[in-house]
Amino acid sequence: MTASPPDRLSSDPGSQFFDQSLLERGVGIRFNGAEKNNVEEYSISEGWIRVAAGKAVDRKGKPLTVKLKGTVEAYFRDNA
Repeated sequence: MTASPPDRLSSDPGSQFFDQSLLERGVGIRFNGAEKNNVEEYSISEGWIRVAAGKAVDRKGKPLTVKLKGTVEAYFRDNA
């Protein structure tokens, strides 16, 4: 296992950036210095996160997301 999370990760199984083993390990996100627990996808190098926009869903049942730009820090929650 790596010591740091990947540059980009998604929790959507249909995405090319989805990785179940990393998600099971637990990835924490700090966005502009604040902890975020509702992140759907992030990119450290591009400086953005995607979060769910309330309870709204698209016609396929997936949550609608909003892209927020800022400073992104990712870390593993476990000590493995």
